[in-house]
Amino acid sequence: MIVITLTKVPQSLRGDLTKWYQEVQTGVYVGNVSARIRDLLWERVISGIGNGEATMVYNTNNELGYQIKTTRKQYRVVDFDGIPLMMRLETSPTPVKHGFSNAAKFHKAKVMAHKSLQKSHEHPTTPFVALDLETTGLDVAKDKIISFGAVKQARTGNYTDFYQLVKVDSDIPEKITKLTGITIDQVRTDGVELENALDSLKDFIGDLPIVGYNLRFDQAFLSAGFRKIQQTDLENRMIDLMPIVKKADQFLDNYRLGTVLEKYGVDNAAPHNLLSDAKATLGLANKLMKNGHLEI
Repeated sequence: MIVITLTKVPQSLRGDLTKWYQEVQTGVYVGNVSARIRDLLWERVISGIGNGEATMVYNTNNELGYQIKTTRKQYRVVDFDGIPLMMRLETSPTPVKHGFSNAAKFHKAKVMAHKSLQKSHEHPTTPFVALDLETTGLDVAKDKIISFGAVKQARTGNYTDFYQLVKVDSDIPEKITKLTGITIDQVRTDGVELENALDSLKDFIGDLPIVGYNLRFDQAFLSAGFRKIQQTDLENRMIDLMPIVKKADQFLDNYRLGTVLEKYGVDNAAPHNLLSDAKATLGLANKLMKNGHLEI
């Protein structure tokens, strides 16, 4: 019998384990496989664990009849007269860092300064637009756009923003108002017709590339909006950052925008506020470009 417990690991790893073990409770897997398969699966756990933790208990020929393996940083498995015990550490063990001499520090600083100078010449600020929109729901066939938000980055690094409420002929669900802060009174008072809003958005974007997070959702509503007013769709290059992040960071706990922004150190002062989300998305795009994961 083999028991594995997992905490805060990627869903892909959980999926792999369910091919061999039964998940009897969230994060607790039980099975009975050969020692060879057991060791291969543990290697898979180690390689795919990300920022999570795992512990495995399995049958073996010792006094207690079982052995323990763990990745938990606060514990170490020790052998006490043939008995495996989990020893809690005072502090988590960390690898010793070498190269503390002044010469080593000077050399490292020189190398980093050279790389920074190279990057500043190789990667001038790229002009593009980060786009976000709010709707009355998730169904593109029946729900409607209620606002647009976009932030345009110039080659100088400065940016300008665009925000527009859109009139709708139906109520805004209470949960949407609670999430976005947009009320039906606001769109009726300050909103414009969809055609005028899309024309203004087109003028603001021009021919620049458009980035967004989960941009396919926004694209679907934009396309439906242009069809409704009988105009051609946007022909700009569309770049969805979500699949790029998933490829670059395969071990995040989830890929919600808030989680991703925290991972990349991008502030979002007011989540679910269109302009704030668009500015944060622009910052995320710049981080991805800086790290070599995105080219615009």
